[in-house]
Amino acid sequence: MKLPLAGIVLILIVETNAQWYNFPVEAAQGARDMLRAYNDMRDANWKNSDKYFHARGNYDAAQRGSGGRWAAEVISNTREWVQERMGHGAEDSEADQAANRWGREGRDPNHFRPEGLPGKY
Repeated sequence: MKLPLAGIVLILIVETNAQWYNFPVEAAQGARDMLRAYNDMRDANWKNSDKYFHARGNYDAAQRGSGGRWAAEVISNTREWVQERMGHGAEDSEADQAANRWGREGRDPNHFRPEGLPGKY
């Protein structure tokens, strides 16, 4: 009885962790999503669109899975840390981080979409 039970437990453990090899691929894809959102933000050059692109980049990356969510969090936190060191306000940084978390939680980035932003974004 112990051997079949041990076998079942082992199978469940292996199945639970069987997707570990997807993490690096998801992280790379999530980093690409973040870069695309950044490039779109620069291309759009639209007033008050910063929070939208933060949320959208994090949202897109998080949709990749745990690797994408991890990449989005690392990139977002690093970006805000650098901006704080460069003298940008802590209040703006916290607003950006709120938009980052919003997107990573799978919530609609259009919540932050500014009026009139072209549809291609």
